[in-house]
Amino acid sequence: MRIILYTGKGGVGKTTVAAATALRAAELGYKTVILSTDPAHSLSDSFDIPLGNEPQLITSNLWAQETNMSQTLRAHWDTVQEWITALLAWRGIDEVIADDIAVLPGMEELANLLCIAHYHDDNKYDVAIVDCAPTGETLRLLSFPEILRWWMHRIFPKGRAIAGMVRPLVRLTSAMPIPGDEVFDSAEHLFSELDRVQNLLSDPEKSSMRLVVNPEKMVIKEAQRTFTYLNLYGYPTDLVICNRFISEEVKDPYFDYWKKSQKEYYALIEECFAPLPVLSLPLFQQEVVGIPMLQAVGKTLYRDNDPAKLFFHGQIQSIKREDSSYILSLALPFIAKGDINLARNYDELTIQVASFRRNIILPNILRGLSVDKARFEDERLEISFQASDKSK
Repeated sequence: MRIILYTGKGGVGKTTVAAATALRAAELGYKTVILSTDPAHSLSDSFDIPLGNEPQLITSNLWAQETNMSQTLRAHWDTVQEWITALLAWRGIDEVIADDIAVLPGMEELANLLCIAHYHDDNKYDVAIVDCAPTGETLRLLSFPEILRWWMHRIFPKGRAIAGMVRPLVRLTSAMPIPGDEVFDSAEHLFSELDRVQNLLSDPEKSSMRLVVNPEKMVIKEAQRTFTYLNLYGYPTDLVICNRFISEEVKDPYFDYWKKSQKEYYALIEECFAPLPVLSLPLFQQEVVGIPMLQAVGKTLYRDNDPAKLFFHGQIQSIKREDSSYILSLALPFIAKGDINLARNYDELTIQVASFRRNIILPNILRGLSVDKARFEDERLEISFQASDKSK
């Protein structure tokens, strides 16, 4: 099953692009399902069709769903949530409030990702399209399995052992609820499921992220930061989509400044994300709502391209730790070593190759570090950032 996730800054039109892609894939004969990881679902508004917790057929070859969070959480988080609720209630928190706050931040979105593993196992669909939450929430969501892995390997076994030892004593002296084996089993099962989802999403043969941007400075900056973090966590990106581009066919002088500005920012998008391909989607004359309009968007965006194909294969950049340094590695094919110049401005790294320039927004872990050295071999540029004593 091919898995494609669309993300971008809030308001760039990622839901529209995701829905249009799903329709286009279905038109080409792929059995396609589309779902949202955003708690504020808007797929039903985009299709102009009510959607429910289970996938429903909305047109030939296309199923769509907006998950019911309470049902999904009960399936994957029920045992752990019951214990957290009991613990909070024991501390005097109202039971209704305790039940609500027992759902940890991010659990709703994570529960939606578990649907992807379910669809993969069922092998019912050829393509799964995911309309992700805005970039900040998406990045936290995608980093969660990595953080949870550390916790499960380092803390979880000790916590389980300690709970087993103190449980009999606590029961004799206090009414405080201590997690039983069923709670730990549930948490372990949830982690294994999330770990499997991460393996699926980081497999470049099955999954890819796609960034939806507008030709605007703030949007591009956030997309750059998102792209860097996706590479940091090993999630492949195969396409950038520039949405709401004002066509040259628009002759009204009112739009002259916007057309000039967008042209400059489009060139910046191509520079920043090269060699990723960039597809553009014009600003339509009317609101894009409903299947006919979404079909028009899909055809305009992909033309003769198969939307389910892998538009780019390989990882453009990666970040890894070696001893006390971090190494940022970038693919720069077909250039000579003497053509490369580097410049650093706090969180932004500028790479100049001949007359072309690429700006990379550095992740938080690299911002406070200094560039130690750089080397270029085998068509890859490797930049070493020296870690401080605290991070060694």
